[in-house]
Amino acid sequence: MKKVEDYVRSIKDFPEEGIIFRDITTVLKDAQGLKLAIDGMLDVLKDVEFDLLAGTESRGFIFGMPLAYELKKGFVPVRKKGKLPCETVSREYDLEYGTETIEIHKDAILPGQKVVLVDDLIATGGTIEAAAKLVEELGGEVVKIIFLMELAGLKGREKLKDYDVESLIVYEGK
Repeated sequence: MKKVEDYVRSIKDFPEEGIIFRDITTVLKDAQGLKLAIDGMLDVLKDVEFDLLAGTESRGFIFGMPLAYELKKGFVPVRKKGKLPCETVSREYDLEYGTETIEIHKDAILPGQKVVLVDDLIATGGTIEAAAKLVEELGGEVVKIIFLMELAGLKGREKLKDYDVESLIVYEGK
């Protein structure tokens, strides 16, 4: 029986020499691979009490929406700056070369709501850390952060040491 990691395509030397790019499009395009990914994330959440799922643009949407649907929870999109039409709160975070800003609608999360954050990958942890801080700024509580994959060599989990973090697949390198 195949595991979800069997559906991830590894591409050597992309985007630069020495890097192994972990491609999830092969998980998404295969019905069984996608089912294993979603079912694995559902299993991680089976004993977690929460009110909302929030996913970061754009692959957090891909995994967050079916989870929200199956668990009968609402979904909050965490978008890049300028993509949301109503009043927002925003947070800037560091990238390898520069910065990025993400936003959530100001009324998306109510004080006291328990939130699960979801994304496809944790690398350096900057995006999801910024998303967690936005949830907290709105008065929400981050009760779990889940990823399909983790690149442990980039130590993103260190930025998230105050949160309950789980990844379905852990790659030791970068």
